[in-house]
Amino acid sequence: MTGVEKRAASSLSAIFGLRMLGMFMILPVFALYAEHLDGVTPFLAGLAIGAYGLTQALLQIPFGMLSDRIGRKPVIALGLIIFAIGSVVAAQADTIHGVILGRALQGAGAIAAAIMALLADLTREEHRTKVLAGFGASIGLSFSLALVAGPLLDRWIGVPGIFWLTAVLALGGIAVLFTWVPKPSHNHFHRDAEPVPGQFKRVLSDPQLLRLDLGILTLHMVLTANFVVLPLALHDYAGLDKMHHWWVYLPVLLLGMAVMVPFIIIGEKKRKLKPIFVGAIVTLGLTELLLAEFHHSLWAIAGLLFLFFSAFNLLEATLPSLIAKVAPADAKGTAMGAYSSSQFIGAFTGGALGGWAHGQFGLTGVFILCAGMLAIWAIAAATMAPPRYLSTFTLRVGEQDPAGATELSAKLAALAGVAEAVVIPGDEAAYLKLDREVVNWDELERFSVAEPV
Repeated sequence: MTGVEKRAASSLSAIFGLRMLGMFMILPVFALYAEHLDGVTPFLAGLAIGAYGLTQALLQIPFGMLSDRIGRKPVIALGLIIFAIGSVVAAQADTIHGVILGRALQGAGAIAAAIMALLADLTREEHRTKVLAGFGASIGLSFSLALVAGPLLDRWIGVPGIFWLTAVLALGGIAVLFTWVPKPSHNHFHRDAEPVPGQFKRVLSDPQLLRLDLGILTLHMVLTANFVVLPLALHDYAGLDKMHHWWVYLPVLLLGMAVMVPFIIIGEKKRKLKPIFVGAIVTLGLTELLLAEFHHSLWAIAGLLFLFFSAFNLLEATLPSLIAKVAPADAKGTAMGAYSSSQFIGAFTGGALGGWAHGQFGLTGVFILCAGMLAIWAIAAATMAPPRYLSTFTLRVGEQDPAGATELSAKLAALAGVAEAVVIPGDEAAYLKLDREVVNWDELERFSVAEPV
């Protein structure tokens, strides 16, 4: 990659990663903090944790479309300002309703789609998969750091201080946006990174993609619901002071990340992705059932969280790969948009349902609820078709008239290793599904037209 591409990838990943760090740091500490807020109930505490997911799901695609019209950076800056305002509202709130409003405003600063579009503007097609993988990794790193930093910061500055810190980080992100993120030479639509409104019916009627959307919704529903009660289990039942909760989270996260790596390698290289995927879902479900029974023991919680995060990390890394394998060649951006919205709906649903189950049935009820949702997902995953081991790839082919686009599509589809080829004249691009181990890259590059960055 060029220096501009590296700078774009690192700076935009940092902006979004710090935003998500602020969002996630509340997870390990809020349940205990909420007990002291006026008007709190278990349901409202859960709603406060997941409220950001609803506004994020509703607004991220409209924000992305707005960035096509008025520019990427203004929309990203607006989103960060809204996020900062939400953080200030939550920091100053002394009622649970005020925190819910603040969290909803945080989610309303929905910049994910606009950042993805700007990344696409600043990187060439042949590097986009690497860039987006790095972007995803920054979110995973933010989550891991948040579970450790949240309890530590709670000790030093309290939950209101964490909200103030997230506001400062958001404003710092604006400074990075205008001083470090490169200015694109052009803004244009990227079908591989942005949703096409006319394609939503197509991707939302695909049974295989719907199974994956259900999967990410369930995964983040379970994660959020767990954190409605996990801090309470560690503090009230297992007797661990809240400032020491990171003692549990840090080792289980590190070990969980290490354990997932060989399974991903086996799944991809040995083409055993489906059984590993279904096995991870079943492992999550069993973990929830065991947490329902053994959440009084610190060592049991720690051991079960190790299993939970091993399976969770594996699924979190595998799901986007499956979306890329399953989505039509020219609809990856739309499929990812629906997938991302499902993820945030899952966070909202997990907070709301987790809070409701906690109020009605206690901690045990939350874990049983999660196990039931995972059982439904396991059935859906077990009945999905085995994935084709294909990658999406976008090739810049220059301007094409409709007849030339049809002819070029046929030529590209005839190449060894290319399973699907769609040339969109207005996009000046060919969207391919290919087997990276079979395709002849030199032969493919003969059809490429260099694009300046």
